[in-house]
Amino acid sequence: MVRSGFVESRHRVSLRMIGADGAPQLAAGPGDAPIFPRSANKPMQAAGMLRCGLDLDGELLALAAASHSGEDFHVDGVRKILARAVLTEDDLQCPRALPREEVFQREYLREGGEPDRVHMNCSGKHAAMLATCVVAGWPTDTYTDPAHPLQVALRQALEGLAGEQSAAVGVDGCGAPVFALSLAGLTRAFQAMVIAPPGTPERRVADAMRAHPEWTSGSLRPERALMATVPGLLVKAGAEGVQAFALADGRAAAFKIEDGSARAREPVTVALLRRLGVTTRPGVPDSALDEIGAVTVLGGSRTVGVVRATLPG
Repeated sequence: MVRSGFVESRHRVSLRMIGADGAPQLAAGPGDAPIFPRSANKPMQAAGMLRCGLDLDGELLALAAASHSGEDFHVDGVRKILARAVLTEDDLQCPRALPREEVFQREYLREGGEPDRVHMNCSGKHAAMLATCVVAGWPTDTYTDPAHPLQVALRQALEGLAGEQSAAVGVDGCGAPVFALSLAGLTRAFQAMVIAPPGTPERRVADAMRAHPEWTSGSLRPERALMATVPGLLVKAGAEGVQAFALADGRAAAFKIEDGSARAREPVTVALLRRLGVTTRPGVPDSALDEIGAVTVLGGSRTVGVVRATLPG
């Protein structure tokens, strides 16, 4: 990060990038060491739920893979998933929360809103997990237990797509299990999502996320902007500085900012996409991609610096 021409901070990044043929294209840091991808695992988990019989498509399937902002349409979607399974908000085991974005949070609080589970950013995943349990005939009160049949199936789906076994199991911020992968494995999993044949669980999730990026993140989120700008792009962020993406032809990358900072995610993502030579959608100016990656530094309410990504090689 540069402030007033002075390098004030550095965020070291571990990354792996592969070509459409799966061959390594770029590497930095310990990409074969396990990390917790956090919410970047959600697309593969959603594919696993479809394999178990979950019946969702379109916007609601995108919501099942979401880290949403708690906007009204997100909350309505979570309630629809629960209602279809004859469940209620009381069945959710994610924490109570307010809408994620400040503008929506202020409006919600002005209307007398209080923290609840449906506004928590992982409530779409939790609602879909519960709905999957109902379809499969599994108990719903223990669905976050790593030994639950649902979590065993989701781990197997994740490992199959990543081409490796999970090295560790933790508890994610939402209370559900999080399975560790290497960055190399996470990259392979995202590639597998986009190159899977149409109609398969993996491709259905990838297509739903790309068609409805505001449901996967939010109206104001950079993930939505990236998918709306770059054709065929699938991208998902995870907590603690994780991001993974894949293009329609199978080129893919995943990285973790080692200090866990989120502010460098978009500069790094855009730098990697530029390295790959991507083009923007028809009618979208090429500069729109750079604008997404432009994280500015303020001083006295004016721009005095920038978060800049420098790639190896």
